[in-house]
Amino acid sequence: MYVAVKGGERAIDNAHAWLAEERRGDMAIAELSTGQIREQMSLAVNRVMAEGSLYDPDLAALAIKQSRGDLIEAIFLIRAYRTTLPRFGYSEAVETGAMACDRRISATFKDAPGGQVLGPTFDYTHRLLDFKLAADGEVPKAATAAPRMEPTPHITEFLRGEDLIEQEPVADVVPGDLTREPMRFPAGRALRLQSLTRGDEGFILGMAYSTQRGYGRNHAFVGELRIGKVPVEMEIPELGFAIEIGEVELTECETVNQFKGSKTVPPQFTRGYGLVFGQSERKSIAMALVDRALRWEELGEDNLGAAAQDEEFVLSHADNIQATGFLEHIKLPHYVDFQSELELVRKLRREAQELAEHLAAREAAE
Repeated sequence: MYVAVKGGERAIDNAHAWLAEERRGDMAIAELSTGQIREQMSLAVNRVMAEGSLYDPDLAALAIKQSRGDLIEAIFLIRAYRTTLPRFGYSEAVETGAMACDRRISATFKDAPGGQVLGPTFDYTHRLLDFKLAADGEVPKAATAAPRMEPTPHITEFLRGEDLIEQEPVADVVPGDLTREPMRFPAGRALRLQSLTRGDEGFILGMAYSTQRGYGRNHAFVGELRIGKVPVEMEIPELGFAIEIGEVELTECETVNQFKGSKTVPPQFTRGYGLVFGQSERKSIAMALVDRALRWEELGEDNLGAAAQDEEFVLSHADNIQATGFLEHIKLPHYVDFQSELELVRKLRREAQELAEHLAAREAAE
């Protein structure tokens, strides 16, 4: 098996060269720059950063270019690069209430305190092909494109003021780091949320959709969806206090879910939560739905046997890099394994044929 792989080194080198040629495409067409990808394919860049667990738009754009637009391959490249980076420490928890919102909507309150900010979204477009883009037409500038700079209160805070939504306890322990330690079950909510934000968008979307169709009893409203930039602070031991080291763009979703209450808890709303790098609306909403479905035990609800309620099933299969590795390894050489299987099948067929001939001879003799 290894001799066969070694003997294919020249073929592998040629495959790499051919891949580079295919990635470049027609030489008569100008090459895409990483700057163009970063600025004009920002949603793809955001997904690569979120699922790659590394906030760096330039590196995400480079990974997309290198991978020929295969986002899972780009995510793999980013994760591999992240493992080479030194870890200096952990930032403080970001305060999303201080977010400079480019977009902030609520499906629960029309006149939401702080106002609705539609922002840049496909939600209100007609989904018709714009042939002006093919003709390199100019795009009209928005009348107002400035983010809302003043602090915007969370919708759930107003529900909490009337005691209509659960009072979530403040964690008194430092959450684990999924990028440093393997997942263990049962996992706490902090690790579940880390896993979901790193998880494959399509898989999380499928799980979320299943809950909406009845597989997990998850009737949710989008209490709030907000997108914008928040400052990141880090405590410097030599100074004894935290300083701002930069800012990141985030998408945050809080869902408001029905809850009938229990023997100790009065009827109230509960919450699902999603937080993702960049503008990632679909992912953050889906994440919030799955988060809420996975909370059935802590809320004293019945397990309906739905896939989205099975913590181990969801978290063990959400990671697209692990899934891709296990899936694609079957196209690598398995000559020895297959030859042993092939010989076994041939032996079984011979034995079956000999038995059939033996029985036929006995019947003829009788």
